[in-house]
Amino acid sequence: MSKAAAHAAKSIRPRLRVTLGADIALGPGKVELLELVAETGSIAKAATQMEMSYMRAWLLIKTMERCFRKPLVEAVRGGSERGGTRLSPTGAKVVVLYRQMDAACLRATNEHWHELRRLLSG
Repeated sequence: MSKAAAHAAKSIRPRLRVTLGADIALGPGKVELLELVAETGSIAKAATQMEMSYMRAWLLIKTMERCFRKPLVEAVRGGSERGGTRLSPTGAKVVVLYRQMDAACLRATNEHWHELRRLLSG
């Protein structure tokens, strides 16, 4: 492995999780699911893209919704697709806030990561 390839192979991936009691209200996978629901307009399509069952995606959304005061997704009626799902205003805000917090965590580890990376082999 070249020095450039070894350098590129080293990375840091903090995994921010928001908990409420025993429930994980938000984490990387749940936020990805919400983003895909927003992108596809469908829980089923989002689940397929994440290679999970519709039931698993639905349960993850229900867990998230138990943790928040307002719903994160809402049904859309009618249209050529006979309806679908979109993020509620709260859901959209939750995604933005999580992504901002995630970016802040990465920035906060940057100085220490540079020092730690020098200690890694390769």
